[in-house]
Amino acid sequence: MNIQDLTNQITSSPQPVYLVQSEQLYLLEKARQAFKSLIAPEEQAMNYASYDMDEVDLEIALADAATIPFFGDRRVVILEKPVFLTGETKKQRANHNLEALLTYLEHPEPDTALVFLAPYEKLDKRKKVVKTLLKEATVFDFGNISERDIQTLINNDISEHGFKIDQQALNLLIQRTNADLTIIMQELGKLYLYCYQEKMITAPAVADLVTKSLTENVFDLVTAVLARKTSTALTLYHELRANGEEPIKMNALLLGQFRLLLQVKGLMPKVRNEKDLATQLKVHPYRVKLANQASRKFSLQNLSQAYLGLYDLEKQLKSTQRDPEMLFELFMINFVNN
Repeated sequence: MNIQDLTNQITSSPQPVYLVQSEQLYLLEKARQAFKSLIAPEEQAMNYASYDMDEVDLEIALADAATIPFFGDRRVVILEKPVFLTGETKKQRANHNLEALLTYLEHPEPDTALVFLAPYEKLDKRKKVVKTLLKEATVFDFGNISERDIQTLINNDISEHGFKIDQQALNLLIQRTNADLTIIMQELGKLYLYCYQEKMITAPAVADLVTKSLTENVFDLVTAVLARKTSTALTLYHELRANGEEPIKMNALLLGQFRLLLQVKGLMPKVRNEKDLATQLKVHPYRVKLANQASRKFSLQNLSQAYLGLYDLEKQLKSTQRDPEMLFELFMINFVNN
């Protein structure tokens, strides 16, 4: 299922209620534009509306959705960030009458497309409103988009702009952005300007312009730790600290990465492929791919030793005022010498 599937469906057979779910904000924006294009430009002021559910009461949006189209055939009402569909409990400025939504879903306005754009990994399926919405809505779930799909979207955008990209550059772009489509598309804008004359995006261009994500930097740090390259690991740790990263956050990311390496190392022989394992672990397929490549080089004993050392480091970070860089250095010394 992809954006083209959504576009084809809403164009050929529009339905009264839609749920579009994805953590990739780029895909949600594409979906928004697809729904907006259902309304002729001259009619959009009257028949297209978008509401931020952090700011607007649900009943106001539902009243709009229940209104028949003005001087047109259809109406599109989009609800953004419907956090009431999740298990989050943060206090919101807006008030949401979920009973009103349940009533609307029983008899939705047939000439309105009410669209829920949900930028969340998962919804709280225990809630009555979520159960009802999943039953009544046409659902497009873009979760766990594959690396192949990401490459296709990138190549399509590059081709539409009249550029080309070599495979090495494409791999580096995905790696440095942690396969985040929203960030990738932002970085492509810079690359188009940088490579305007040649119309070819190369790996050196990506290396010069695209900054490594925190996750990618942590992955480099993990690699240095496992290779027992103390000097490299300490340099990377210092650079992250100099860039304002908090020790507790960095250690949590390191623990998470080693936990994933252990899971992949232990479970990969028991599943058919990386995609199935990504679904089982509920993580992005690209992360499983990188973890699988890295875990092959190390034993379960080495991975476990590093994980336990980082777990002990986390306890020290939370219970002592000692310098975090010194604690990390002690962790490296213990890991290398054991």
